Amino acid sequence: MKIHEYQAKALFKEYNIRTVDGVVATTPDEAVATARQMGLPVVLKAQVHVGGRGKAGGVKVVREAAQVAPTAKQILGLTIKGLPVRKVLVTPAVNIGKEVYLSLLIDRGKRKAVFIGCAEGGIEIEVTAKQSPEKILRCEVAAKDLARLDPGVLADFAEKLFPETGQADATAELMCRMGRLFAEKDASLIEINPLITDDQGQVIALDAKVLLDDNALFRHPELLTLRDLDSEDADELAAKEVGLSFIRLDGSIGCMVNGAGLAMATMDTIKHFGGAPANFLDVGGSSDPKKVVHAFKMILKDTEVRVILVNIFGGITRCDDIAKGLLASLKEFEVKVPIVIRLVGTNEAEGRALLEGTPLISAETLEAGATKAAEIGGRS
Repeated sequence: MKIHEYQAKALFKEYNIRTVDGVVATTPDEAVATARQMGLPVVLKAQVHVGGRGKAGGVKVVREAAQVAPTAKQILGLTIKGLPVRKVLVTPAVNIGKEVYLSLLIDRGKRKAVFIGCAEGGIEIEVTAKQSPEKILRCEVAAKDLARLDPGVLADFAEKLFPETGQADATAELMCRMGRLFAEKDASLIEINPLITDDQGQVIALDAKVLLDDNALFRHPELLTLRDLDSEDADELAAKEVGLSFIRLDGSIGCMVNGAGLAMATMDTIKHFGGAPANFLDVGGSSDPKKVVHAFKMILKDTEVRVILVNIFGGITRCDDIAKGLLASLKEFEVKVPIVIRLVGTNEAEGRALLEGTPLISAETLEAGATKAAEIGGRS
């Protein structure tokens, strides 16, 4: 579950992670009143559940009182990556001495928690990781120890971010508090981008991003109140209502798969053969053809999709029912992109027979299907 920056900062304060206070405004007038009380200069920050707010014009420093209202109006009128901005966070501007990147997440491959850092800051952190991987710092810790980390264990890592002793010590302490927050609130990510020192040498989390594990929310009813459905992807919410698991991505190959594990493997295989998946979509283990129709509608809302890869391994799911759903989709609305399909498992022969004579492109294996989809969809 995603939460807004101001909500993440409230969690930071609960765990004594030093940050910058702010007030949420929903109108330009509220922003003006807050800025007047807070004192200029201030920073206005769009509160929306996507990254790249700064590049989209959603983060602005305002130094003159006359500019607060028009700047707030401009930000509140933005739509960033498909999500409208309905709230703006007003915070005091801070003089930055140095800024770095710091996050905490789970490395599932190594079955450990890992702190990720970059002493050069977090702007274009993905590009830095790709082009200069040696600049990305890692500090692995046992997940079971997150709630009781020893600052001494984190000292070397902290010194690589802030070499000055006092600042390194403060960073190590901050990391311990991040660990406790991560463990006690069942987070899946904590990101501070940037973590800064101010002109007084204080280490401050200038930004805050926290993702919470949906599967653990039953343990935290108080966190459910933080959910902002208006800021979540409408398609992802609609998918849940019809029993689909759907997450939109940035690629050109639409994916329809049965089973979360197979869906992940399908996306990995697409990437391996040079393609880019446009979504994660698990139609689940049932054999309801209506789910397939809903799935196609979800995928085809994305105008960047150039091809759809359907990968079905029938167990509980019957291949003939998937085929019926495909045929119903083709009759109900026009599918303007090619469809590559792999059907294997329960009622495989019946499913293939139903699809004979259609323009669908058949693939015997996942590798063959992913290769064909990458050829049509374009290699990244």
